[in-house]
Amino acid sequence: MAAAKSPDKAFPVSWEMFHRDCRALTWRLAGHGPFSTIVTVTRGGLVPAAIVARELGIRVIETICVASYGHGGNQPETSQGELTILKGVAEEIRVLGNGEGRRVLIIDDLVDTGKTARVVRELLPAAHFATVYAKPMGRPLVDTFITEVSQDTWIYFPWDMGLTFQPPIHGND
Repeated sequence: MAAAKSPDKAFPVSWEMFHRDCRALTWRLAGHGPFSTIVTVTRGGLVPAAIVARELGIRVIETICVASYGHGGNQPETSQGELTILKGVAEEIRVLGNGEGRRVLIIDDLVDTGKTARVVRELLPAAHFATVYAKPMGRPLVDTFITEVSQDTWIYFPWDMGLTFQPPIHGND
């Protein structure tokens, strides 16, 4: 697979900003519930799922483990490779997600191209799908999101960044 072109724009997200956006997502979701179960898409969906679960009082949290970004060994992190489901959803939650449907809430940090969202939607077609951030190609696949960013933007999540000194823009005076 050829390496993907680097994204043109960067969108760094701090912990405070991410927490605020997750709480805003929760406010929107509160009107769509009640939900009995969260299915979170790992790894990116783990942090927003924890925040949403706390805010909505949901205790049943399941994971679907999907690998797509740079899992092919020599791929850069910003390229999306083949999609691999590493762990599916428990049968009782699949039944709930296909029966009662909207009582199941799928949470992810971001919908990008929609590849992951399509696979998860196939497993739980009646569930409510929510992401914190959405790009135009994937946006039609989610029911609720907070912030849309352009397709050529790379979101730098707080768990992907470290604290480092940044020199002043004006140089060394």
